[in-house]
Amino acid sequence: MTVIEAATVPVRRLEWQLAEVREIVVETPRVKSLLLHVTGWQGHLPGQHVDIRLTAENAYQAQRSYSVASPPEDELVTLTVERVNNGEVSQYLIDELRAGDQFELRGPVGGYFVWTVAMRGPLCLVAGGSGIAPLMAMLRHRARRKVRTPALLLYSSRSLEDVIYREELDAMARRDPDLRVVNTLTRKQPEGWMGHRRRIDGAMLAETCFPPEQNPRMFVCGPTPLVEGVSRLLVELGHDPLTIKTERFGPSRG
Repeated sequence: MTVIEAATVPVRRLEWQLAEVREIVVETPRVKSLLLHVTGWQGHLPGQHVDIRLTAENAYQAQRSYSVASPPEDELVTLTVERVNNGEVSQYLIDELRAGDQFELRGPVGGYFVWTVAMRGPLCLVAGGSGIAPLMAMLRHRARRKVRTPALLLYSSRSLEDVIYREELDAMARRDPDLRVVNTLTRKQPEGWMGHRRRIDGAMLAETCFPPEQNPRMFVCGPTPLVEGVSRLLVELGHDPLTIKTERFGPSRG
């Protein structure tokens, strides 16, 4: 049996803290990143998430969870938000929030879906849509620490304009010979596109991912159908289920 060590996560009571928006970055037509200064922030591990709470003038409150996309080395906390149809929180964060605005934040939360440079083995990341956010924290952490751990990102998006962090990912891959970024565009491809044009399947995983004998660390994040399908396919390809960590992004994140 393979034993996977868990990251060391300090146990402390989580309190609501004040987060102030310092900068807003447009990532795609439906996605923005919020760079936040969080009062009393004590740091996080790549892959963790936070809870945010919005309070209206009539005292109505709405709460959602978002993964942290920034590495532990950054002073500001980055949350990447996708606009969800009929999502009251995401629509407010995308359409109404401005630099200088404040809201409540609690975290970081989670010790299972995390990766640090101290963990051995190649890093295999599979993402769909905004599920790239916690995986980007891992890649940014890896880049900041300048480690040579072999890494792969297999990223499924609807179209090229829907690829979140596209320029940054391209730059990372150009600078780092040990990092491979593979995109698949499932709905619309630009003229001359030479990459994958379909949903992630077993053949794509077999072609791109590290083989089981290399004992890669695998993290899969995205919509539930993608996460469940990819996890099943990885096991069918011979990977130990204990090496596959998953996180699902669903409508509740709206």
